[in-house]
Amino acid sequence: HTQSASGVAGVIKMVMAMRHGLLPKSLHSDNASSHVDWSAGAVELLTEPVAWPAGERPRRCAVSSFGISGTNAHAVLEEAPRDGEPAAEEPAAPAADSDVLLPWVVSARSAPAVRDQAASLASAVEAEPGWRPADVAFSLTSARSLFEHRAVVVGTDREELLTGLRAVAADASSPAVVRGAADVDGKTVFVFPGQGSQWVGMGARLLAESPVFAERIAQCADALSPFVDWSLTDVLRQAPDAPSLERVDVVQPASFAMMVSLAALWQEHGVRPDAVVG
Repeated sequence: HTQSASGVAGVIKMVMAMRHGLLPKSLHSDNASSHVDWSAGAVELLTEPVAWPAGERPRRCAVSSFGISGTNAHAVLEEAPRDGEPAAEEPAAPAADSDVLLPWVVSARSAPAVRDQAASLASAVEAEPGWRPADVAFSLTSARSLFEHRAVVVGTDREELLTGLRAVAADASSPAVVRGAADVDGKTVFVFPGQGSQWVGMGARLLAESPVFAERIAQCADALSPFVDWSLTDVLRQAPDAPSLERVDVVQPASFAMMVSLAALWQEHGVRPDAVVG
């Protein structure tokens, strides 16, 4: 399974069809499904390639992806405007150094495979000087499966992180590298606590700094609004006219919204629960 790339093959196929002005024939379609009324003319299987020339109206197509995890996605693509040849792009400048300590996580089924993964990642980063270290860190934790053998490289800039990757690849010691094997039998549980765990100002900083957290809080606020006469975001920010978190009718829904939004934030960083209690 292609994990986070699921569905991309269909997008690439249709983009190439637009580029070449040709719809490819349908594969593995010798026996058409009897559950579709093919005589209606609305849908047809392409037994041969069909020309798809550009016209006055932009060409559009749809791509559906039904993931093995149950995720369903449907995207509509439209050809780009024909405004002449695009100007050649300048190579992206290397990202500026940062004072933020970042982790690059590499994992595999065995220790030698971890070293191979580190070498491959180092080569890829070296070939793409425009990649931001923070973006690489995010992708490694959110878009890749985590296996039991792992290495974590920490650093504040691209060169520090690359040096750590090279140390992992060479099986060399480094103060910026942590190696280990995870307990694959361990499970992760999210706990939604009850009243009493709240404090003044909880979630206020995350509202300002985490788009994922803020988006989920906004969704909870919309769901609560028909039933309460106060603002969830005002409560979390402790606005002057906001009710106190000591009120039972305020703290219960506010705590629930906090837990839902924190769960979304954890999942964005690659931590997914096997169970939820509370």
